[in-house]
Amino acid sequence: MAAMVVAGAVLGGAVLAGCASPADSRTEATDSPTAATASPPAAPKKPPTMAPGPAGRTPVFERRPSGDGAGRSAERVVALTFDADMTADQGSRAASGERFDNPELIALLRRLKVPSTVFMTGRWAEEYPAQAKAIGTDPLFEIANHSYSHYAFSTPCYGLPVVEKAAMTRDVERAFAAFRKAGARNVVPYFRFPGGCYDDATLRALAPAKVTAVQWDVVSGDAFATDADAVADQVLAGVRPGSLVVMHCTRSAAPATEAAVRRIVPELRERGYRFVKVSELMEG
Repeated sequence: MAAMVVAGAVLGGAVLAGCASPADSRTEATDSPTAATASPPAAPKKPPTMAPGPAGRTPVFERRPSGDGAGRSAERVVALTFDADMTADQGSRAASGERFDNPELIALLRRLKVPSTVFMTGRWAEEYPAQAKAIGTDPLFEIANHSYSHYAFSTPCYGLPVVEKAAMTRDVERAFAAFRKAGARNVVPYFRFPGGCYDDATLRALAPAKVTAVQWDVVSGDAFATDADAVADQVLAGVRPGSLVVMHCTRSAAPATEAAVRRIVPELRERGYRFVKVSELMEG
C-alpha cells in the first residue's frame, strides 16, 4: 500500500518430560548412552535471499522463473502474500474503532492449511502485538517487512507521505524491532515497498538493510474492493506456476479478501496448485 514445520518438534520435549518421574529422568539422563551421545538439534534453516544487484543495489524478486531451462515444466506452486498495512499516522483512526487487522482471514488460512507470507508494517505490529506474535510463532506463516511507517519509498505513490532516502534503512530496521518486541519468531529478511513503489535510487538507498525486496506478478485487486468474486476471478485468471499474489490483511481497506480466498484456494487446488510461502518459492 504474506512451509510447514511440524509444531510437535517444539513441543515434544515438554510432552516427554511429563512422562517420567523426576527420579526416572535423572537416571535416564546419567545412565543412557543415547543421552550422552545424542547430537544437538540442527540449527534452523536460513531463508533464501538473492544476491545484491549491480553496485550493491537491493535485489528484487517477483516470481519463480517458469521451467528449469531443460524443457521440464514448472512446478505448480503459488505464494499468497498478505500486506498488513497501517501507516504511522493512523493511530487515531484505530483508537476510534477502525480495524486494520483481519483475524477472520488468518483463521481461514489456518483452517484451509495455506502457508502464507504476511508483509507487516511495524506500526501494525505495535497496534496488534498479540496477533503479530500469534502469526509470527505459527509455522504456517512467516512475517516479512512492509516498512515501519508504510510511507512511500519513492514518489508519486498513491498519495502516501514519503520517507527520506537517508531514513529508509532506519525505517525498515524499526519494523524488524517491532516484530521482535511483539514476540514474533518466524521473521524473514524480505521487504515489500509500500504501494509497490520504488526506483533505482531507492534500491541503492536501501542496500544497507540487506533485505531482498519482494514484489508480485499477480495483483488481486482486493484493496478497497467489495466484490469478492471479482477479486477471486482476477487472481484465478492471473496465476501461473511460480506466481506470487499480492493481497491484503486489513478489514477496513480490503473487506472482501476473506470471501475471495474461500474461492481462490479450493479452485487453485483443483488445478493442481500447491501453496507455499515466499521463502519456499524463492528456493526453486
